[in-house]
Amino acid sequence: MPQDGRPTLEIVRQKVRHYCAYQERCHSEVETKLRELGVFGDTASEIISGLIAEGFLNEERFACAFAGGKFRQLDWGRVLIRLHLKRKGLNDYLIRKGLAAIDEQDYMRCIQRLAERELARAKGNALQRRQHTLRFLMRKGFETHLIDEVLSGAGDFG
Repeated sequence: MPQDGRPTLEIVRQKVRHYCAYQERCHSEVETKLRELGVFGDTASEIISGLIAEGFLNEERFACAFAGGKFRQLDWGRVLIRLHLKRKGLNDYLIRKGLAAIDEQDYMRCIQRLAERELARAKGNALQRRQHTLRFLMRKGFETHLIDEVLSGAGDFG
């Protein structure tokens, strides 16, 4: 390490490689990490290009891992996943690729399971329980038309 306390370029490269190897990352996350390490501009771009060339950084792989992980671990719907991928700076093509990694049957089973759970928890009459469940599923990021489809088959809400 130089006397000014900042790490050398090779140490920064190693730190960022480790950062990317630990879990999938997108470009914006790596750029933030590089700024934290005091690396900016052309040097940061050069490091990012090297990470891509070495296979440490791949935004398509990130989008698929992010979408699948948020769906499986947190029961997020596509709307919420899309929003978070957009916030991370991914383009529409990569977002579509990530969302395509979610199995449609698993997705519908998840909505069904969450709807049944919330309907059982909800208080009030049938309409209040349906509204509670609808709002819950929308906050989780599921599409309204799919929620309606699931709730229509979930019982009498007359």
